[in-house]
Amino acid sequence: MNERVITPLHRGFLFLDAHPTGCRAAVEQMWKSVAAPRCSAHAARRPTVLVIGSSAGFGLAATIVALARHRAQGVGVCLEKAPARRTGTAGWYRTAATADLASQADLPFVFVNGDAFSDTVKQQTADVLNRRFGPVDHLIYSVAAPRRTDPDTNEVYTSAVRPIGRPHTTKTLAFDDGRPVITTVTTKAASPAEITQTVAVMGGADWQRWITTLAARGLLADGITTCALSYIGPPLIERIHRKGTIGAAKAHLQDTADAWNALLAARHGGRAFISLNSAAVTQSSTAIPGIALYLGLLRGVLGDAMASPTAQMVELWDQLTGRADLRTDPQGRIRLDHRELDQATQDTIAGRWHSATNDNIASLADLDWLTSEIHRLYGFDVPGVDYDTASDVDIPWPATAD
Repeated sequence: MNERVITPLHRGFLFLDAHPTGCRAAVEQMWKSVAAPRCSAHAARRPTVLVIGSSAGFGLAATIVALARHRAQGVGVCLEKAPARRTGTAGWYRTAATADLASQADLPFVFVNGDAFSDTVKQQTADVLNRRFGPVDHLIYSVAAPRRTDPDTNEVYTSAVRPIGRPHTTKTLAFDDGRPVITTVTTKAASPAEITQTVAVMGGADWQRWITTLAARGLLADGITTCALSYIGPPLIERIHRKGTIGAAKAHLQDTADAWNALLAARHGGRAFISLNSAAVTQSSTAIPGIALYLGLLRGVLGDAMASPTAQMVELWDQLTGRADLRTDPQGRIRLDHRELDQATQDTIAGRWHSATNDNIASLADLDWLTSEIHRLYGFDVPGVDYDTASDVDIPWPATAD
């Protein structure tokens, strides 16, 4: 046992350590917030699920909801670092907590720690499915990573969050001194190579490779449903998001969904979707210029009506499993962003965005909530945790053996 008192040291939005007890408490609170399973015809057989990107953000929420609400079995895949000189990553501790809760609920679920982009991890995951669970009923794809190695060529692609066509200047929040401060940042336009590489990392190529791998191993169940989690965002941030390199990658993701929806329907009676989620504070979203300011303003306008990732994943899973009617837009996308993109809401946020200064931002945005959410990503500022007490950092990875 290696116990120590852990303090929230950080560089901007990136924290150097994670708090094991706080990460566990955050997962427990997410689990408790999910309504107990309801009796229905859909509960006759336990679904087998595969969540790619299961340790953070929407992927973590999707995993917890699948377990706590739908009594699922299956596999979660993520890439996390073990404790060493620093603590383990927050996702390491969140995964250990999720595994413990699943075990307590008698829900068989295995976590594979490795690079989801690699064929080795894909085959390792397929081996676990083949040995323990059988074909996958639901595959959720929620991967956010800065780079990807192409398994065929070994070329390393690096994503770039940039506008396309011309530079973009935007308001944003700096977080260097523990309190968000409005500043301005200019991002240069993406080169053709940066667009191509960002699509290679964040587009649909890896999602497609996962589906192809499972199909080759006979691990796609009849009626398979797969869904990639995405975000479209409002006009305020479209130059850096929807109309930037990220948008090009998301367009490729949509093309992948369309192609696989037709193929899965023909071969397995299955479906492929994109889920457009509502904005949330995640480790990946805070890296995008302007997003943190937008999130604070969004919370300031919506308050508690702003849906958490867990609440959104309840809505998504209920639709995917037939507990609720499936609601898609004309492009066939599942929309969970209706409250955020309501026109009146966006008009109010836009007005606050343009008038925001460091003198009045506290009255326009919920900075206390934003700061707390950023801390919670790493297990800090979680209610009920005594941060003056030493915490054991040497938490083992959940066992993957039978």
